[in-house]
Amino acid sequence: MCLAIPSKIVSINTENNTAIVDTLGVQRESSLDLVQDNVCVGDFVLLHVGYIMAKIDEEDAKESLRLYAEIVETMKQEEMQDELVFSTNDLSKHTIEES
Repeated sequence: MCLAIPSKIVSINTENNTAIVDTLGVQRESSLDLVQDNVCVGDFVLLHVGYIMAKIDEEDAKESLRLYAEIVETMKQEEMQDELVFSTNDLSKHTIEES
């Protein structure tokens, strides 16, 4: 499965055809070699394995980022629930062994 993440262009280096993009607060250098659109600082793009694939609409990018944040929050909550169940099971096991 491939996943392209919306990212915002922070700077462009025309000498080596790369851009610094911000992806969910993390900045990284990415190649512009595969993108066919003209991109500028401030544009939102789709980033996949270090390559900028396409320019995208800002509203679509923001909606996708909102959904990613929702998914991450759900995963954190599920992880916390799993840890609670594990520690409760561990406590029950320990109590039964002591009896």
